[in-house]
Amino acid sequence: MKIEGYAADVSIGRGLPKPGDQLETAFLAQMLKIAMPDAGAGAFGGGTGESQFSSFLIERHASALASRLDLGLAGKLGADHG
Repeated sequence: MKIEGYAADVSIGRGLPKPGDQLETAFLAQMLKIAMPDAGAGAFGGGTGESQFSSFLIERHASALASRLDLGLAGKLGADHG
């Protein structure tokens, strides 16, 4: 039995997000919390599980939007130091 070594490629990631990107992600997450439907509402609601994990989904949606949009919040507030 031969076991070959495994080397993880750490160059795939973009590194740490810039403070301006984090600010825009947080802003979009707050806006999406208001815009998303009520967790568990209606016949097809996810119940307790959906209400517990909906924040993760909202955070991922906000991160995806922030990576594709430039709201200009960082430039207006002078928060982009990276």
